[in-house]
Amino acid sequence: MKRHLLLAVLFAVAFPFLANAQFEKLKDSVVQLYGVVMTADSLKGIPSVSITIKGEKRGTQTNEQGVFSIVVQKGDIIEFTSIGYKPKLAEIPRDLEGNQYSLLQLMVTDAEYLPVTIIKPRPTKEQFERDFVNVPVPDDDLETARKNNDESKRRVLAKTLPRDGGENSNMLLQNGARRATYYGQAPPQNIFNPFAWGEFIKAWKRGDFKNNK
Repeated sequence: MKRHLLLAVLFAVAFPFLANAQFEKLKDSVVQLYGVVMTADSLKGIPSVSITIKGEKRGTQTNEQGVFSIVVQKGDIIEFTSIGYKPKLAEIPRDLEGNQYSLLQLMVTDAEYLPVTIIKPRPTKEQFERDFVNVPVPDDDLETARKNNDESKRRVLAKTLPRDGGENSNMLLQNGARRATYYGQAPPQNIFNPFAWGEFIKAWKRGDFKNNK
């Protein structure tokens, strides 16, 4: 009990000194960064440049003259981005003496080469009428549904459409009933069934066995 009490007293006495040392260390690492962002070719201030601390969700922007100011820490990497300019990175020195740091950041224009655009004159009335009549118009939903309801199209879709759960269940039950009906004897062959031959001839006339490719 006395040992725990002694540790508590020592912690209470040493805590203010530890907290003060930690605060002084944190205070020494904080830096007030200020500077100007300018163009590299004409040395003009760039407004609205985004200045962010890499790895953190914190930053600022330059004013109309390209001037900025932000609180950072020693060793932070500062990223400068702006539309039309190449991004730049700047690092705050870790061995910086003092708590202030000034920076003049130059940014280079990021040139973008667009593809060639050919401008043609407006077509004549005859050309417009010809192109308007001959332009292919894609099918709307109603025309697509009408084509899908065609008999030949329905036969193709019926061959490629997979069975649903109800159809698979009915087929399984029918196969089970057929096996139970002819259990212990040879099932009949449809090659001798005149009705099967009649269905085969109808399907042949409809073109069900033609190669659709």
